Amino acid sequence: MASRHMAGLRAIGEIKEFAALPAAAQCYIRRALDIAFDRRAALQHWAQSSVEARAIARHGAGYRRLRSIRQAMPSDLAGGAPEFMGNLILVSAFDLAHGKLPSFSAYRFLYERLLGGPIRPYLPSAFCGAASLPAINPSLRAALLKSISENAATASAWSMREPMFFPDWVADEDLPGSKAGLIA
Repeated sequence: MASRHMAGLRAIGEIKEFAALPAAAQCYIRRALDIAFDRRAALQHWAQSSVEARAIARHGAGYRRLRSIRQAMPSDLAGGAPEFMGNLILVSAFDLAHGKLPSFSAYRFLYERLLGGPIRPYLPSAFCGAASLPAINPSLRAALLKSISENAATASAWSMREPMFFPDWVADEDLPGSKAGLIA
């Protein structure tokens, strides 16, 4: 009973964390998760123009590296293949360059869901590496690097628990007892 209670509290905490993010970050995270996990036909759901359709296709192509990142993730914090951090930084830079993840907390929220709990110890390094790249707009670069706290950057231990809350759209017609367009 206590573990279910704790799991519920963790899920509520993750929901609150997501709700505290700016609307643009929330939208970007939902779209990124749809693309990464093929949760729905992302192209049809998100693309409102041919420009957006090409952007979604590029996003999907960039996320093909996620599989190799998962496979190369070190089993301990001592090592890891060089392509692991390189690919993690490249994919991170792709996401950060869009300007929709304005802080380390928004980035961490997305990447914990993309790659699971064991990725947490590597996120501060990947975030700082990606945010420091010249491809990131200098004003965005400054804001991103200021957003990571000293505690996050120097944590001595990280939880390996898997995230519980994966944000998704809920359409009016998906709600029980609703009639399209009548949900307040």
